[in-house]
Amino acid sequence: MYPLRRNRRLRKNDAIRSLVRETTITPNDFLVPLFVVEGKGVKSEIASMPNYHRLSLDLLAHEVKELWAMGLKSVLLFAKVPDSLKDNKGKEAVTPNGLMQRAIKTVKEACPEMLVMSDVAMDPYSIYGHDGIVANGTILNDETCSVLAAMSLSHVQAGADFVAPSDMMDGRIRSIREALDANGFKDAGIMSYSAKYASAFYGPFRDALDSAPVAMENIPKDKKTYQMDPANRIEALRETLMDVDEGADLVMVKPGLCYLDIVREVRNTVDVPLAVYQVSGEYAMIKAAAEKGWLDHDAVMMEQLIAMKRAGADIIASYFAKEAVQLIS
Repeated sequence: MYPLRRNRRLRKNDAIRSLVRETTITPNDFLVPLFVVEGKGVKSEIASMPNYHRLSLDLLAHEVKELWAMGLKSVLLFAKVPDSLKDNKGKEAVTPNGLMQRAIKTVKEACPEMLVMSDVAMDPYSIYGHDGIVANGTILNDETCSVLAAMSLSHVQAGADFVAPSDMMDGRIRSIREALDANGFKDAGIMSYSAKYASAFYGPFRDALDSAPVAMENIPKDKKTYQMDPANRIEALRETLMDVDEGADLVMVKPGLCYLDIVREVRNTVDVPLAVYQVSGEYAMIKAAAEKGWLDHDAVMMEQLIAMKRAGADIIASYFAKEAVQLIS
């Protein structure tokens, strides 16, 4: 007896497949990471991230206008500061006229409706490449939280809509929330990197910002004392729930593809919007394999993005945002 129900009826052509598709990607799903540098007319390709660039502020203004015209409405800013301005306490990070603060203002002047999120972490400003103050071979937690709160306040004062602490210090969400509220910025949002793993996929990003941990005596050579162990699942839920309790408006899992189980677990656990970061290593692998002719760039790109959304992400931070939107348009 032949089956009465034939699932293949819903797959027989593109029209029916499109009609019953459960997960779709739109421009509204994306948060676009942008790297900024000092100078004028600078568009410097990142060697380990083909077709992705560091931009000076004048070109940043052009870029955000182009993004907005494509329907991309949210950006996440990262600043590459000169080595001469780095120290162990993040002094440059809280300078009112610092590169990040000027980048925020540049975006808002060029495209006032663009949603601006700013990276909050010390590693781009640290002589040690760490996300916190280093003392006696330890990354200091509470002292770092104070710097992160001051950094967040300076970003919001410059015009950021959301701050995005990516450091993984304990209690930093509460410190930031209290600092913002105490200074009259109750409507400023926080997107917390709640489950950020000590991943091997961050290498190209650290090239982009020159922010890799420095191998020195008595200085941790990696970020495993504060970023999460890739083997852990339950810990991710504990971290995320703590951040929500402390005032996070959005939460994030980072990286993306190897942690889709965590994305689903977090989605099932919290009721705030969830972001996932398709990180630089994931981007670089697709680019490299496609360059070799080993896979179909666009097909794999879209398959990964769909997987992240299907897993439960509301927001995808991705270096592929422009390419994906051009494809689906």
